[in-house]
Amino acid sequence: MSHGHTHSQHHLHSEGTKNIRLALVLNLFFSAIELVGGLYTNSVAILSDALHDFGDAISLGVAWYLQKYAGKGRDRYYSYGYKRFSLLGAIFISIILTVGSVFVIKECVERLIAPQPSDAQGMFVLAILGIIINGAAVLRLKRGSGVNERAVMLHMMEDVLGWIAVLIVSSVMMFVDLPVLDPLLSIGISVWILINVYKNMRNTFHILLQQVPQDIDLENLEKEITTLDGVLSIHDIHLWTLDGEEHILTLHIVLAKEVTVEKETEIKGKVRHSCYDAHIHHATIEFERSGETCALMNH
Repeated sequence: MSHGHTHSQHHLHSEGTKNIRLALVLNLFFSAIELVGGLYTNSVAILSDALHDFGDAISLGVAWYLQKYAGKGRDRYYSYGYKRFSLLGAIFISIILTVGSVFVIKECVERLIAPQPSDAQGMFVLAILGIIINGAAVLRLKRGSGVNERAVMLHMMEDVLGWIAVLIVSSVMMFVDLPVLDPLLSIGISVWILINVYKNMRNTFHILLQQVPQDIDLENLEKEITTLDGVLSIHDIHLWTLDGEEHILTLHIVLAKEVTVEKETEIKGKVRHSCYDAHIHHATIEFERSGETCALMNH
């Protein structure tokens, strides 16, 4: 693995940790604003959301810690390092989002049955603040590519959409008495969040179950390697990803008997170049000669 790639991976991880930390700070800051705003407007809905956001902050804190922990290098306990710990953060946030969305839907159904009046002007002011603060966190997290960052972004996006809904509802309620709009919009947002949580969780479990990364054409890579001069065939090929960003490949290459040591080195360089082009930066290559029996062929 090249030094440049190692530096690039470290930079990406460092950015991911900073992005999640920013989301955590903004979430805590806005929770405090909501608490004061809820008491000032005497709004139970906003006070409930403040409590919800404090719960969010706890889950974001866990995600930030796991993302930071995932930056540790390899040791005698984890030979590939701690990158997969970031996946635990993604799972934790997804669970919190699912429980929160189900709770919101339950509350909304109750409000549809028995609508309650709200302070429209207070809601309007807090909605603008909510969109600005949470929107800033979403824009920052959108740059990230890790599953943990995507889960946190989804978390913050839930809040942004929630406040857009509050802005629309409070604007309408200033002129028309339609309290059912609030729970209806909230149900729509909760369903959207649950669909995206499912997609993110599915992606996370694909990584944990060592599925071939979807952004890599393994069949095309195999063809590219087998067409190299001196290569007869390849077998025992395995491709998986540590965290959705760092991909790992192991394979056995059968060479013709007449291939020299110099030619072998050349083939290895070409294989690594093909892997690098396919965004695989950690490849373990084993050579065998024609007629040699591989113990792993039948496994």
